[in-house]
Amino acid sequence: MTTRLPAWSLFAALIAMAGLPIYIHAPKFFVDSYGISLASLGLTLAALRLIDVVQDPLLGWLAEATRPRRRLTVAIASTLMAASLWGLYAVTPPIAPLLWFAVTLTVLFSAFSYLTICFYAEGVTKAATLGPQGHIRLAGWREGGSLLGVCLAATAPVALAPLTETPFTAFALIFAAVALFATLAMHREWQGTRAEPTPNPLNLFRPVLADPLSRRLLLIALLNASPVAVTSTLFLFFVESRLGLPGWEGPLLLLFFLAAAASTPVWSHLARKHGPKPILLAAMTLAIASFLWTLTLGTEDLIPFALICAASGAALGADLTLLPAIFAQRLAQTGTPEAAAFGLWSFVSKLSLALAALTILPALQAAGFQTGQQNPESALETLTLIYAGLPCVLKLTAIVLLARTHLTMPLKDTIR
Repeated sequence: MTTRLPAWSLFAALIAMAGLPIYIHAPKFFVDSYGISLASLGLTLAALRLIDVVQDPLLGWLAEATRPRRRLTVAIASTLMAASLWGLYAVTPPIAPLLWFAVTLTVLFSAFSYLTICFYAEGVTKAATLGPQGHIRLAGWREGGSLLGVCLAATAPVALAPLTETPFTAFALIFAAVALFATLAMHREWQGTRAEPTPNPLNLFRPVLADPLSRRLLLIALLNASPVAVTSTLFLFFVESRLGLPGWEGPLLLLFFLAAAASTPVWSHLARKHGPKPILLAAMTLAIASFLWTLTLGTEDLIPFALICAASGAALGADLTLLPAIFAQRLAQTGTPEAAAFGLWSFVSKLSLALAALTILPALQAAGFQTGQQNPESALETLTLIYAGLPCVLKLTAIVLLARTHLTMPLKDTIR
């Protein structure tokens, strides 16, 4: 029986294209195109993220309740995601730009969240068919595809700029094509069966919240996702204003995500050989070293920052590959409903993005930072401290918590 793992990579790429790159490009796109202030944009993003924080557990319940019709609901969600991204980038706002930003992103984030929950929940069942190392094997294909999708989405608008006057419109067309092919490729992979009726939503989340190890892993996921939320929101501003390297955003983003994608099979191999916990701790330590080096950079430090992008990208590959695999394996051990559990997993990831948007963009504006203009040194120092110093503290906290977490022996043996 064929494993059809390439289809999982393609669908992971689709989801990833509508995730992190939105935080990289959308804020700056609307600031530059429509003159929206950083503070109002940050508050809007925070409000949208808080909507996700509330709805993700409900979407987890919905994914479980609609499982017999999952092929249909996935097709609908993919269509909504492509349409909302087209509206975001390719349609002149028919209403106030900030309100249009909010409406299109609400639809996009909702569809993105539903697809993510369904995809990772289905992965628990899929991994069981792949042998004793199924979760790590699937994670390698899934997260590798995810990172390649991020690479495409993060760099395409910049790469398309010399070829067309409307690079974001061209990107929206590319995204629609990927959505079509990925949805067709995954069509047969959705099982669409449920052994018993869906329980009450509160009862559905109780098993994962009642398990101490699952709760600990959710907290680690929150802390570990926060540095990425901060750096992705500020990356373009940091490269353009702090480093003074306009035009290098695309190549540096590509380097970052290619390093992450290339590292995933290495982290998977090391985790199978040595266990996931020590390997994940080593990768998180590498990320902290990258953040500390970033604090020392100044104008036109291209080569050092390129090395930092490669190192921090490699560290991200471990975060995205190993931590979800550990969580998925724990769900398999405890028999927890997968869609509900990954609704909570998505919940904590979105919470980190909400907190980042709520605090860092208004803080930058309060410090006197203005995009595309000459900024005082104090504003640039604030940008550097938030971009690199805050993630360092957050990542260190996650390391301490993971180091104090005991992963049960069956989990370690299975992943090995």
